[in-house]
Amino acid sequence: MTVTLITGANKGIGFETAKQLVELGHVVYVGARDVERGEKAAATLGARFVQLDVTDDVSVRSALAVIEAAEGRLDVLVNNAGVLGAGDVDGPKALEVFDINAVGIIRVTQAALPLLRKSGNATVVTVSSSMGSFWAVTNPDRPESGLPLPLYAASKAAATMLTIQYAKSEPGIRFNAIEPGPTATDMTAAFGIGRSPVDSAAVVVRMATLGPDGPTGTFSDESGELRW
Repeated sequence: MTVTLITGANKGIGFETAKQLVELGHVVYVGARDVERGEKAAATLGARFVQLDVTDDVSVRSALAVIEAAEGRLDVLVNNAGVLGAGDVDGPKALEVFDINAVGIIRVTQAALPLLRKSGNATVVTVSSSMGSFWAVTNPDRPESGLPLPLYAASKAAATMLTIQYAKSEPGIRFNAIEPGPTATDMTAAFGIGRSPVDSAAVVVRMATLGPDGPTGTFSDESGELRW
């Protein structure tokens, strides 16, 4: 059985990714800050819940300790938790957005590495964004060029770079960042755009189910690798 942890999995893309991986036979741990929502999501999916706040070191370590005690390893990590950070820009908001979207990846990945190293087919997928691509946001033909989301864009650029650096430092584990596609979720409701999370989750699932010969150190969407 493939053991998978997904952060921010009680709703949106994370929830649908968990659903699709459960259907593929994975033992999925739904990571969520809110216990009530997380337990409800896990029960609905036939998954397992673990309380996990990516901004809290103790919470992260405790979550991975639960998985270690129950499973002894981790095969797939999906760094999905994130916030949009729309609106006025100031120091406190910047710290919050980067703490969740970038530093949270470091917290979870570092805590997960010992368990991932015990897997025979370890994969880490980071849900990043083409908003973090210099190429996309400076291309007038791309919708990213017209979206005023400086903190989200900057933190997702960091998320993609972290993915590449982890791929270099951990050659025995595949690390890939993905752009899941514009998705209609609670986070993007104010923009009134996007497709079903079901479709975007399929992009995550494809990268989460790579074989041992799959790529590492890439940034891609459903059509292939992206410039960034």
